Amino acid sequence: MQKPSDPRREVLTGLLGLGSQSSRKSYYPELLARLEELEDERNRYKWLFENAVHGIFQASLGDGLRAANQSLARMLGYDSVSALVDARRSLAEQFFIGGSEEFQRIRHHLLRKGELSGYETRLRRADGSLMDVRMNILLRPDASDHVIEAFVADVTERKQAQQAMQQLNDELEQRVQQRTRELETLNESLRFEIIEHERTQGELRKARDAAEQANRSKGRYLAAASHDLLQPLNAARLLISTLRETPLEEGAGLLVERSHTALESAEDMLSDLLDISRLDQPNLQPDCGDCAVADILEPLLSEFGSVAEAAGVGLRGRFGDQVVRTDYRLLSRILRNFISNAIRYTDRGGVLVGCRVRGSELCIQVWDTGRGIARGDFKRIFQEFNQLDVDRADQRRGVGLGLAIVDRIARLLNARIEVQSRLGRGSMFAVSIPLAVAGPHRSDAPASQLLSSIEVPLQGRRMLVLDNEQIILQSMRGLLEQWGAEVLTAVDLEQAQAVLGEQPPDALLVDFHLDGGRTGGEAVTALRARFASELPAIMITADRGGACRQVARELDIMVLNKPLKAGKLRAALGTLLSSND
Repeated sequence: MQKPSDPRREVLTGLLGLGSQSSRKSYYPELLARLEELEDERNRYKWLFENAVHGIFQASLGDGLRAANQSLARMLGYDSVSALVDARRSLAEQFFIGGSEEFQRIRHHLLRKGELSGYETRLRRADGSLMDVRMNILLRPDASDHVIEAFVADVTERKQAQQAMQQLNDELEQRVQQRTRELETLNESLRFEIIEHERTQGELRKARDAAEQANRSKGRYLAAASHDLLQPLNAARLLISTLRETPLEEGAGLLVERSHTALESAEDMLSDLLDISRLDQPNLQPDCGDCAVADILEPLLSEFGSVAEAAGVGLRGRFGDQVVRTDYRLLSRILRNFISNAIRYTDRGGVLVGCRVRGSELCIQVWDTGRGIARGDFKRIFQEFNQLDVDRADQRRGVGLGLAIVDRIARLLNARIEVQSRLGRGSMFAVSIPLAVAGPHRSDAPASQLLSSIEVPLQGRRMLVLDNEQIILQSMRGLLEQWGAEVLTAVDLEQAQAVLGEQPPDALLVDFHLDGGRTGGEAVTALRARFASELPAIMITADRGGACRQVARELDIMVLNKPLKAGKLRAALGTLLSSND
């Protein structure tokens, strides 16, 4: 009995073009297996389609949406796929937010290219809100009715992040622009301030230059005026010294002594003014060396001994053999001021000069039992032109520059000044200076402080005095002749050569500044060359500048400043002539 035919089998047989029934039986099991594989593949793609993370839909460009997966329905806010498909039949009207215009652009692109990748747009959700999506759309080539398949990804969060970032960038840009405007305003203000500062600095520089120029002019004027004043004062000093050594009646002798005291006061004032002028020069440098403290203090105690005795004040010194490192001349100026003030302002009692070693320094102290100073006046006493407790002109001594000079010298020497005082009980002024590395000795004291111990008779000594002031020449002649010397005078080098003739002098006493811009140094050099001998010479000058001392060092000659003290001149001549014998 023949079995009924299987319709699927007949269809497959027809499709495959198989031959007779006997020849086709062998392929049937294989075809069934292939059909089952295709069914499994279809089911797998269906499962992927329905459970894909991204939205997927299929649509016809002409008929609208045909199918979609559950992800797309959830993305657009629908409960089911069928509800989505029913609501979005028309792609142009309901699917794309851009409506027909956007749909037509997509349609034309797909018909021309066949695919559209990475297309970003916005879709309307079921509640009317908009959602940003990114789509890849493919036109199926095997479909005759322009079927498309699309994959949809929700990029709303990314868009929101981009918008937030853009907003942040915009705000940052606004802040940058605002800050830039603020900085521009600030820079404009700073430029204005800089211009004002530069203008102010320029005015200050002009004022400073004017002040420095005025100070230099003051210094030059003071030096010149003092030099002109010292010339007649020096002549007067020499004349008074001559008179003091001449036997006179009691009344005349008293007048001479009073004149001598008045000249000393004038000399002190001029010396203070010259010292202030010299110490204000910025290029002044101390000439430091090792010297024994005894060689500094002993001449000062000897110098002020008679002054203290006349004032009814005792003057004592207590010091050892310490050696200090300092400028001998400048330190002597400080101590001379301390001792002078102590004697001046002590009505009864005494003055004590002593030394104390403090570590690597030596503290030289001057104690007195005088009037004392109020603590509030400690700073005032070091100010220029300031004298305490002076109510009348006849009470004034000097011009109030002594301690101002001390303060300047102390800064120059890098020395410390100390003051202790009690009203009605006395005062203590001290200066601290570094001790020398070398051991105690007394050989470094300058020759000018050892002159008083050497005296050689000047009887018959031939002296040449060279000065451009006739009154100085006359005064020097009178003093030196009284000491027994033979004195020749001249106002310039030519006259000096004429009066000397062929016989050299025993010593030369020359002024530094001569007429015609010439100097005493040039005269000494010329006379030494003429007589082929290192003639002993002393430079006597009112110039306290460095140029004069430099010339003297180069010629190895001694310098004495005007106004000249007779005793100092005699001691200098004694030292000079004894060393030349």
